[in-house]
Amino acid sequence: MQENILSVHSEIGELKRLLVHSPDKGLGKVIPSKAQDWLFEDIVHLKSIRENEYDNYTKLLLYFLDPEKMKPGMHFIDDPKNDRAFYKPGHPNFHASDKVLEIEWLLASILEDADIKNQLIAAVAAIEGCSYQLQEDLKKYTPPKLASTFLSGVDNQNELIFPPIPNFIFTRDIGIVIKDHLVLNMPAKLARKREALFAKYLFHYHPLFKNSSAFVIELSQKDPISLLNEKENDEKVTLEGGDIMMISPQHVIIGVSERTSMSAAVQLTEILFSKALVDKISIVKIPKKRDYMHIDTIFTQVKKDTWVILGNFSKEEMQGNQNNQVSQFFESTQKESVTIWKFERLKQNSPTIINDLEQLLDEISREDFGCKNGAQFIYSGNNEFPYNAREQWTDSCNVLALKEGVILGYDRNDKTIEAFKNKGFEVVHVKDLLLDFEKGIKKPNNIQNTIILMPSAELSRARGGFHCMSMPLERKLI
Repeated sequence: MQENILSVHSEIGELKRLLVHSPDKGLGKVIPSKAQDWLFEDIVHLKSIRENEYDNYTKLLLYFLDPEKMKPGMHFIDDPKNDRAFYKPGHPNFHASDKVLEIEWLLASILEDADIKNQLIAAVAAIEGCSYQLQEDLKKYTPPKLASTFLSGVDNQNELIFPPIPNFIFTRDIGIVIKDHLVLNMPAKLARKREALFAKYLFHYHPLFKNSSAFVIELSQKDPISLLNEKENDEKVTLEGGDIMMISPQHVIIGVSERTSMSAAVQLTEILFSKALVDKISIVKIPKKRDYMHIDTIFTQVKKDTWVILGNFSKEEMQGNQNNQVSQFFESTQKESVTIWKFERLKQNSPTIINDLEQLLDEISREDFGCKNGAQFIYSGNNEFPYNAREQWTDSCNVLALKEGVILGYDRNDKTIEAFKNKGFEVVHVKDLLLDFEKGIKKPNNIQNTIILMPSAELSRARGGFHCMSMPLERKLI
């Protein structure tokens, strides 16, 4: 009998399986006047974002997670004559990895079932206001073509028939794995509603998750019993994966942000405690600003004792550094702060109030990971104005750990890269590393204490880094 494949106990354990979605045709259909409605910061060049950027991500993930797919001599997959067949879910030569799982490929699989196909057509038609005739036309599509159309909004004539969902490349937000359970999201924006629908169907109906569906957690819009003596203006339950971190085996961090409401954080806390999944939950409330969006845009974990963080929320800033002329000049920066409550399952009514983000992360390094010297911090833009803000905007803090100390980040964040070097990290560009893997000069297992730089001219326009572009399903225990 197939086991439940969900198993995530940290942010830095060796990554074994994840869910991704490569840029689809819909990204090439986004127009400037609709970009922000569809939650993109700018329009992107589809060919460049695929071939020069995301395809490198796919290959790197396969080398680390599913090396049988990347045997010596695989450079032919990038030959223009092959028209990217290796990366196309609907093509016979698609890599079809069960470790680097592509959403479009999984969706096409469940659409082979006629009942599911009809249900999803009806649901998408209801969300997008499609005509009856369009619904009938969609029923004639093959499963691979229908999956492509569902995700991109592009029909057989390469025309938009309903809006694209370009944010689906940020698979982190559709859900988060907490140990052997999966929390499905409640998106804050209408533009992501279709993503939530597909995620629900995939995790309930795909054979790969046959023994995982009983472990799915879904929130509701009911009014939760408040754990906090704080009234929110917006009581609507909204939740996105970028605001949840399964940080250590007994500790979850939940962000309250532009996209995740306090009501959702409270309800999820109650559920996780009722199931005894964790003993500690820290709720981190950050300013509701597009600059920050989710908590993983202002900090992520790199090693047991190392975190990359935006300096605006450092201990020094929170205590009000009077020598910081930039903060004095920009009054809004001085007013920005985080509020942190740490709950324990056995005494939920008496949370600990934590003064600043660095204190929380230091406590996690000490208490959860046994780091006697506490945490060290790598700051966005090396904490130099204006690079700290510029590079946070281009996701300097949004890095993905393939394993402890081996992370992916954007190549454009020069000052942050300098900060990594200062902490003893090796810096390598993905194209050089892939070439070394191809030649057998280096092996993924031997890579340690390294930041792998990914090309990012187009990807960074979308406001999301590799932490956003990954939904870990399985990590090794650390």
